[in-house]
Amino acid sequence: MEEHKIHTGKRFLLVTLLNIIITLFELVGGLLSGSLSLLSDAFHNFSDAFSIILSYIANRIGKRSPTVKNTYGFRRAEILTALLNSILLIVISAFLLIEAIKRFTHPEEVQGGVMFIVAVISFAANLLSTILMNHDSKHNLNIRATYLHLLSDALASIGVIISAALIILFNIKWIDPLMTLLVSFYIIYESLPIVHKTFTILMEASPKLNFEDIKKDLLTIPEITGVHHLHAWLIDENEIILSVHVNMPDLPLSQTECVYLKIENILKQNYNVSHVTIQAECNRGRNTGLLLDEEKSFHSN
Repeated sequence: MEEHKIHTGKRFLLVTLLNIIITLFELVGGLLSGSLSLLSDAFHNFSDAFSIILSYIANRIGKRSPTVKNTYGFRRAEILTALLNSILLIVISAFLLIEAIKRFTHPEEVQGGVMFIVAVISFAANLLSTILMNHDSKHNLNIRATYLHLLSDALASIGVIISAALIILFNIKWIDPLMTLLVSFYIIYESLPIVHKTFTILMEASPKLNFEDIKKDLLTIPEITGVHHLHAWLIDENEIILSVHVNMPDLPLSQTECVYLKIENILKQNYNVSHVTIQAECNRGRNTGLLLDEEKSFHSN
């Protein structure tokens, strides 16, 4: 685990340095060539460098052990960062959409040769950054948001290369803002699901679980006669927390613990629940619904 942290830290550092260099390179190249798509790529790379630094800090904070004040740990730091990064991407893309529309009505001269050389070098660096972050992005929403930043820049560089080639060969001035529009729309399209997912987690919405199936599975345990007051939420994109009340006979504590173990095994194996809180009751709440908020539950009992 410690070795994985070191490798992840090195990748974050290398990708950050690459993006700072690319940003400066594209900014100069964009100003010299007059290319909006190249300047937009520079802005994206700048946001990438900022995003990577934030993601790395959040990743380190998220791995801290729970404390008395933060009993569930600090993994929500990565969720907050993923949300911030995705919103930043959408804002930048919206700004570039407006600038691209202005370029359609007032086209500007673009130096295709400078644009092409800068775009090819930027694409190589962006591709390397994307490859470095690809593995960890599959299991971490925060790193995935950063990975999408990098992937969007690699795609944007391809767009700039195509635009530059068309400008050199056919002097098509409108291809530059058109490519900016296409890349910006794509980035917004990819960012919105992350915003939705992170917002869902922060609002403690229920994960995709079939609560009726959970109830049926728990009722297969002979000692359980009722299931109610079931709540489930996510700490991050992977860890599901669940609480449930169960009705059962007036058993000794030693036997009750055996029932708890059966419940935990069912929830872990069938529903990937990481942590469960169980409240055993004999008759209390037997006639209440499976899902009930705490305020109604308090007054009904």
